[in-house]
Amino acid sequence: MIKNIFQSRKLSGLCVLSILLVSVTILLLTNDTIDLFPYLSLPYLRRSSLSVIPASTPISSPTNDSSPPLESPVNQTRVDDHPDDQGLELDWLKDDKQWNVSLKIDWKRCESPDYIPCLDNTKAIKKLKSKRNMEHRERHCPERSPKCLVPLPQRYKVPLPWPQSRDMIWYDNVPHPKLVEYKKDQNWVRKSGPFFVFPGGGTQFKDGVIHYINFIQKTLPILDWGKKVRVVLDVGCGVASFGGTLLDKNVITMSFAPKDEHEAQIQFALERGIPATLAVIGTQKLPFPDNAYDVIHCGRCRVHWHGYGGRPLLELNRVLRPGGFFVWSATPVYQHDEGHRNVWKTMESLTTSMCWKVVARTRFTKVGFVIYQKPDSDSCYESRKNKDPPLCIEEETKKNSSWYTPLLTCLPKLPVSPIGKWPSGWPERLTETPVSLFREQRSEESFREDSKLWSGVMSNIYLYSLVINWTRIHNVMDMNAGYGGFAAALINKPLWVMNVIPVEGEDTLSTIFDRGLIGIYHDWCESFNTYPRSYDLLHSSFLFTNLSQRCDLMEVVVEIDRILRPGGYLVVQDTVEMIKKLNPILLSLRWSTNLYRGKFLVGLKSSWRP
Repeated sequence: MIKNIFQSRKLSGLCVLSILLVSVTILLLTNDTIDLFPYLSLPYLRRSSLSVIPASTPISSPTNDSSPPLESPVNQTRVDDHPDDQGLELDWLKDDKQWNVSLKIDWKRCESPDYIPCLDNTKAIKKLKSKRNMEHRERHCPERSPKCLVPLPQRYKVPLPWPQSRDMIWYDNVPHPKLVEYKKDQNWVRKSGPFFVFPGGGTQFKDGVIHYINFIQKTLPILDWGKKVRVVLDVGCGVASFGGTLLDKNVITMSFAPKDEHEAQIQFALERGIPATLAVIGTQKLPFPDNAYDVIHCGRCRVHWHGYGGRPLLELNRVLRPGGFFVWSATPVYQHDEGHRNVWKTMESLTTSMCWKVVARTRFTKVGFVIYQKPDSDSCYESRKNKDPPLCIEEETKKNSSWYTPLLTCLPKLPVSPIGKWPSGWPERLTETPVSLFREQRSEESFREDSKLWSGVMSNIYLYSLVINWTRIHNVMDMNAGYGGFAAALINKPLWVMNVIPVEGEDTLSTIFDRGLIGIYHDWCESFNTYPRSYDLLHSSFLFTNLSQRCDLMEVVVEIDRILRPGGYLVVQDTVEMIKKLNPILLSLRWSTNLYRGKFLVGLKSSWRP
């Protein structure tokens, strides 16, 4: 009997052991384990014999949330790397005992978890002589960028993944309920337990944005969302449901609105995972190039297009592509009291003087819209009897002139063919030579080389060797985008890229829009127009070396920390000297950092705050 008991226990133990072995085998062979157990995944183990020791040990740090620990980027060597080159690139790291040493900085907290330095400068705003033309919503940067760290909202959580985030977000991440009450009859946003829910309504499409978008194309079939029309600008976008829905049609929309009484509308958009930025049509140009957008949309966007001498509408004309369309859905289009009729007559006069023509005017349920088309040549401008507004002189429309520049009071001359022609349909326009490069053969060759380079770097290094968890990445920023090669190489990933062109560098932003991508001008010596915790990944390729000659490097890193979400990545390709300067600053913020091949620095932001 005792013998039978021992045999029974022995068999039970063997069964348990077998089950454990099978479970471990499944874990090792399943890609899904990468998220939770990055060091037990089979791809990692296959490369482990060629891996170098991580450049730094992640710093354990206190957090003010209950989220699980974040995985650290791993420094690895690919099978196709030459071992001799690898050793040469890492010699400096082995000899530098300071690599893993953090700077000792007494970091302070900023007061607000939503702090935006260039839009929250109350001292400068109070000194303004006028607010009539939205001057108080424009950029007013402090003389020195602040070096405080923006705190997290209480009970901040890891954002919901895309596409779930388009329909709902955590209330605690953007705890601003004002719009729920203010826009309750328009279905912008609702509060549901621990979530904000977005039903897809808007001021002009209370019954749903999908029907509204489909009706626009039915009204004017030439628009052809996702083929002829690829890049759209949504003015006064609300919570960006219009742009978020167009993503399903292969249309990427730059949604923008000011930071105003519509509390946190752009913050809602970015938390949802929809491309958006803070901007206003006030007294200065928008930070976009001429002739950029295929379509511009305004659904009761509260911009007085005919005001300020017609400058706001002239600004739309500047950024709208020749032959492009302006969809205006507003009360003067369909209401016929005296006040609305007067606004409509003024718009008629102004658009006629700009040679815009009405190609559609209709009603949609209880509202209506009109669609204007911009001319594609200067012939109409030249045949006008009254040359008002006049044509611009060349100096007023030079490249890279949309940064702190007054609004135009003139019409820019339209580019002649082939530069002025409409790009190919999507997705062909992504890889074909952009029309803005036709004038310079050298630029066309550089574009081809750049596209080939980024295709290789992305597939050989970024997607696999840096062990970035791309399944968690949706909002991406390329801090110096060049021709947009980085974004183009990611086009098949479920994410979007904000392509930033530094104002001090070569102006290639028109090329980015020609390719069917979106972007913006910016000076990285100042704060970016976005809310804290807006992006999952920031990328920089040889930006910091040039930037450090004009800017305080620490201020730039603080701005990166402000923009990036906890658990987000900073990927830097730069010189050895610059990486040596950056790493101690990142470590002082309690980030984990690792190095690949001596020139790709990967930082992982923690949720630590001082």
